[in-house]
Amino acid sequence: MRFPRIKTFVVISILLLTGFLLAGCWEDFPLEPPATPTAEGETGWFEVYFTDPSWPSLRGGPDARLAEAIAQARLSVDIAAYDLDLWSLRDALLEAHQRGLSVRMVTESDYLDSPEIQELKEAGIPLLGDRREGLMHNKFVVIDRQEVWTGSMNFTLNGAYRNDENLVRVRSTRLAENYTREFEEMFVQDAFGPGSPADTPYPTLTVEGTLLEVYFSPEDGAASRLVELIGGAQHSLHFLVYSFTSDEIAAALIASHQAGLEVRGVLDAGQAESNTGGEYENLRQAGLDVRLDGNRNRMHHKLLIIDEAIVVTGSYNFSFSAENRNDENTLVIHNPEIAARFIAEFERVSALARP
Repeated sequence: MRFPRIKTFVVISILLLTGFLLAGCWEDFPLEPPATPTAEGETGWFEVYFTDPSWPSLRGGPDARLAEAIAQARLSVDIAAYDLDLWSLRDALLEAHQRGLSVRMVTESDYLDSPEIQELKEAGIPLLGDRREGLMHNKFVVIDRQEVWTGSMNFTLNGAYRNDENLVRVRSTRLAENYTREFEEMFVQDAFGPGSPADTPYPTLTVEGTLLEVYFSPEDGAASRLVELIGGAQHSLHFLVYSFTSDEIAAALIASHQAGLEVRGVLDAGQAESNTGGEYENLRQAGLDVRLDGNRNRMHHKLLIIDEAIVVTGSYNFSFSAENRNDENTLVIHNPEIAARFIAEFERVSALARP
């Protein structure tokens, strides 16, 4: 007759022990599990991520996906970062270094003293600033010399969670060779800005049937290629640009508008309203549908979409400094499916903008 009591005692003991263990371990569980970002336009070799300034937390954004890729690296990580204060990327780089991978970094000297960059340096990660007046304005990562991450997004909290940005991932050994060559010009040869040679191994290449073009500034004359692409448009041009001071690119857009093409754009309001020499009023007076963004932080894209089929993105603003002084990269992607994703982002930003 004692067996039911024993069973009851055992059950109660198990419940109490379970409760104790859960109470003791509860603090180890995050109150809000990190979100897994969804790649837009995944094709196997290409992914594009857009930031979401309405995101309720400061994790789970595009940086989480990049940190995951760094965590999966087997040989090397080269990072060219204008600035870096994201703990997700700091930790991923430190862990890669601790695993024995080759981790190298170049950055804009203005941010060398930031705490996160200093932590990387103190851990023994080789790190070089540009030490000059022009900017090391790139935001790219090369992993295992097999894939490239680039786009407009600075590796910062503002970049990943407050601004309008894009971050793209391209799996291609040839594209990675291009970016590795550019990285080593800065890191190994100490060649920044106008001192950087024009020696990209594959300035044009094809990945899975998609034509890619790569331009590094100031050596490759990105502005002339953008003018050429604009001049070759057949029916539409859409642009999202943080800083727009280039007379020649503005003239090409105005000419396309006058030829009857649909030309629409959104500029960052803070830059457009304060930047001496900005093209906003010039474009407006020429009759273009150009607006000022509605993000209370920054509309930081550097994006041009031609005929809803060709995408231009990267770190390159439409500015004199981007063309002549800064270290920048521009990627041209000839793919209508990928362009459709960027058009959707354009429409989202445009819907929040004002004339």
